[in-house]
Amino acid sequence: MEPELQDENRHEDNYENNYGSNYESRYEENYKNNAAEHFTAPSNSTHETAGENFGDPTLSKTYENARKIFETLFDEIGKVIVGQNETVEQVMIALLCNGHALLESNPGLGKTLTISTISKVVDLSFNRIQCTPDLMPADITGTTIVEEHGGSKEFRFEHGPVFANIILADEINRASPKTQSALLEAMQEKQVTVAGHTYPLDKPFFVLATQNPIEQEGTYPLPEAQLDRFLLKILVPYPDYEDELEIVNRYTAQTVPETTRGITRETLQSLQRLTRDVPISDDLKQKAIHIIMTSRNGGAIEYGASPRASIALILAAKARALINGRNYVSSDDIVSMSYPVLRHRIILSFEAERSGVSPDDAIEDLLVQVGLVEAKPNHSENSGLMSKIPKFGKNKQEGA
Repeated sequence: MEPELQDENRHEDNYENNYGSNYESRYEENYKNNAAEHFTAPSNSTHETAGENFGDPTLSKTYENARKIFETLFDEIGKVIVGQNETVEQVMIALLCNGHALLESNPGLGKTLTISTISKVVDLSFNRIQCTPDLMPADITGTTIVEEHGGSKEFRFEHGPVFANIILADEINRASPKTQSALLEAMQEKQVTVAGHTYPLDKPFFVLATQNPIEQEGTYPLPEAQLDRFLLKILVPYPDYEDELEIVNRYTAQTVPETTRGITRETLQSLQRLTRDVPISDDLKQKAIHIIMTSRNGGAIEYGASPRASIALILAAKARALINGRNYVSSDDIVSMSYPVLRHRIILSFEAERSGVSPDDAIEDLLVQVGLVEAKPNHSENSGLMSKIPKFGKNKQEGA
């Protein structure tokens, strides 16, 4: 039986209530409230029936141990990364969805450290590409070289750094457009073509890129076609006082924090399969699609999101539900994931940018129109364009 929507109310505030200053308290309390009820699954649970019929003993075991897996995973990451709970969770959501992520923040906020730490914890091969204007496509994908053996010459393909499970494309906006385009085939098709030969990439394969929004000189903004290849655009905030104090205490001591392997590659692949099994009600699915379609109605947004955004939003919401100990998607999952899924897929109008409207402001307007969040008292004053954004017509709401 599909989970009833009123069951969501019990879990709507878990995200806020369980986001503590460290990973251990967050997940221990969260799973105490959620996992005991859902991962152990009562007899009338749809997901329990699915779990019994997985057919794959490994997948069934991963499902039963999901609580412990995520506790171990985030505890290990928390040994190195202080705070940044939402950032780490969203990167993990991208991995569970088998997607790529773009991290943006000012320098020194731990983007590179976060990505490298996650690669160690998940036990995946990791390569870092430091993007510069003189970086060539062959420096990423690899090249064919000539070798001489016993008087005869033969061609051999030398693999580039893109042949790894996790690729950190550091400061990707510093690479030239020619080099940026070399990542397109790798990101979408999970393969590279060199000298007429196609080479499949390792599985799983993720591109986690970073960019600095401050510096503009010597940078090349990513084109919309490549931005759309990223499942999420994650904004890394400054730490608060307590977190920054802990950062100073950890990284000015004699020993540098280290982490160990948390889960295996096979376990991650099982979690990816489980993510797609998380059920979502038809009502929430329709509202998620309405969010994307409303972004195409004009107003503050000149160019809206494509159907790829609808797929990304549903998948990301499923992954967030799984991480937070629920075997169904709640409206809070849709709301939370709308921002990282859409902020790089919409283009604001000139009037919106001139009025100081940010992509997140426009996304909040979309959520208000769909009815997933309530408008703030000064909502229209902040955007200056609330009155210009088309509302849902009566027929559209009835069709939802």
